[in-house]
Amino acid sequence: MTSSRGVRAEDAGTDDVAVAVADGAQAAGVTVDGITVEDPHQVAELLEAAVEALAGRPREGQQRMAAVVAKALHDGEHALVQAGTGTGKSLGYLVPAVAHAVRTGQRIVVSTATLALQRQVYTKDLPMVLDALEPVLGKRPGTALFKGRSNYLCVHRLGGGYPEPDDDRLFDVGPTSELGREVARLHQWADETETGDRDDLVPGVSGRAWAQVSVSGRECLDSKCPMAEECFSQRARKDASEARIVVTNHAVLGVQAASHDLLGEHDVLIVDEAHELVQRITSAATHELTVRGLDRAASAVRRCGKTTDDLDRAARAVDSALGDLAVGRLRRGMPEELAAAVELVRGAARALLTEVAKTQEQAGAAAKMASAALTEITDVCGELQGEEGRYVIWLAPPDGEYDEERPSRIVAAPLDVAALIGHRLVEEKAAVFTSATLALGGGFDSIARHLGMDDPVTLDAGSPFDYGKQGILYVASHLPRPTQGGISDEAIDELVALVEAAGGRTLGLFSSHRAAQAATDAVRERLDLPVLNQKDDQLPTLVKQFAEDPRACLFGSTSLWQGIDVPGPTASLVVIDRIPFPRPDDPVSQARTEAVGAAGGNGFMAVSATHAALLMAQGSGRLIRSMDDRGVVAVLDSRLRTARYGGFLARSMPPLWGTTDRDAVLGALRRLDDAACADGR
Repeated sequence: MTSSRGVRAEDAGTDDVAVAVADGAQAAGVTVDGITVEDPHQVAELLEAAVEALAGRPREGQQRMAAVVAKALHDGEHALVQAGTGTGKSLGYLVPAVAHAVRTGQRIVVSTATLALQRQVYTKDLPMVLDALEPVLGKRPGTALFKGRSNYLCVHRLGGGYPEPDDDRLFDVGPTSELGREVARLHQWADETETGDRDDLVPGVSGRAWAQVSVSGRECLDSKCPMAEECFSQRARKDASEARIVVTNHAVLGVQAASHDLLGEHDVLIVDEAHELVQRITSAATHELTVRGLDRAASAVRRCGKTTDDLDRAARAVDSALGDLAVGRLRRGMPEELAAAVELVRGAARALLTEVAKTQEQAGAAAKMASAALTEITDVCGELQGEEGRYVIWLAPPDGEYDEERPSRIVAAPLDVAALIGHRLVEEKAAVFTSATLALGGGFDSIARHLGMDDPVTLDAGSPFDYGKQGILYVASHLPRPTQGGISDEAIDELVALVEAAGGRTLGLFSSHRAAQAATDAVRERLDLPVLNQKDDQLPTLVKQFAEDPRACLFGSTSLWQGIDVPGPTASLVVIDRIPFPRPDDPVSQARTEAVGAAGGNGFMAVSATHAALLMAQGSGRLIRSMDDRGVVAVLDSRLRTARYGGFLARSMPPLWGTTDRDAVLGALRRLDDAACADGR
């Protein structure tokens, strides 16, 4: 275990530990990398009981993780725990969390990266741990699920309590339209559901349909709603306020860090899939000002009976100012005409907020919707006019692609979120951040800096997999250096040869949708194998098809790099077309790189290389998912071998056996294919 402070028995405080243990017995010591770690709640025994109840097997990494988590919770420390695939990290933090909640009565928040993972922890992992530990602990702490309000049906809106936004008039919501049928189904489901939770609706509906029956947090009337007693969201929040263990997601943490308190008082924060938190917080704190948004806000205000002449003029001023500018980052603040237009917008929005507030009693939900829109406008104007250097500001076209189109959006994103995380999420409370990929480049310094953590306890719990014997890391060092033009013909040829040797069985991770499509077309044309492309269907459907057809290939970008879990020979080959550095024209990456350089650091390594290392670690981690898995990670980017930063990236990936021998790799893939075919797979 590595730690700048170390984890020692004397750090825990024997007297405090003895009081904390239910029966008054002395806490047992657990050895972690030769260092004795106090076990304040006898978590080692509880973990053993949980594993036995779940018919599992002891895992050294899981035991080490549980010991460090238990001590961090007991001592109010900050900890970073890397737990590789197969470690069983959910039990590694849930067992000490449950023990801590029972023994201290403290309130614990557990956050996951996505709604799907949140649901898995809450409906599967946590109940299993509670069932296993209740006979030992003699108590079962209350648990609850916490999501944003827009994830629940709004009973008031269902009953016609909210006016429909003007945009909805552009869509056919008649009973015979697809949208109309979805909305009708939602109304029927509203009479049946006990939770109103969108995740409980199977099959789901489109976002446009769901927007017809839900409201955002800012639009919610909260306690003033006439349907507050029947509100699904209010019920869920009440349950969460009374629970000892609350399971939420990173989107909620984003609001908590960037805007306002949602979770209430809590003593402990545990963040799973912590490698995604910085991006989620950045997204939550990124806002934009658009002429269309201004027009929609004005329309909402007029529904409250107020005139909007000043806001309308301000919107036209913004439109005129944008017409003379080009897409791209504003390095020296806003041009004079645009700055003047933003000031007009802010003044008009503030004045209208005061006017709309006077109509709250009469206008009700309409006033709330107008206030929500105006508040968002004043917030982003404040960011655009704020202290220079705090926000990255750029002009973007409607579709977000940075080309020569006329800009229609002014976007502001925080230059750094470390302070937000440090001050708004983890200050003065125990906090544990865990993921399979935290020790980038072989150390925790980078992620600790990005998370705003000063001197955390760190642990690399390892993995039960023998990566050096189970997998190969092949770098195609003979290929030319990738260019910005997409995937090269030489890389396509290499890909086809690898896929053919593997007999399909390939997960292709590409740096862009264009490269993924080019690879898809080439393999479909040259090989008689089924090739699925990320754009073909919904991702869960594609992953299911991929897992069920051992000869299939699945190619895509972005979301395929993380969260895909397909053990067995189906994914014997994982191909990465190029090192996934941020786009060179990405405004936030540019600004962060320059800021690090101005402070005397290496901006490229701190921003671009760290971003790439995280994705390389996540992408290569798709290969070995079980003790029986064998395969190859093939990187078609020679820079992993030849560039100075290549070692940093390689150290971030699982320790597979490395080679540049093409013939050896093709031979290994053929043998794996033969073995899978012999087993009927």
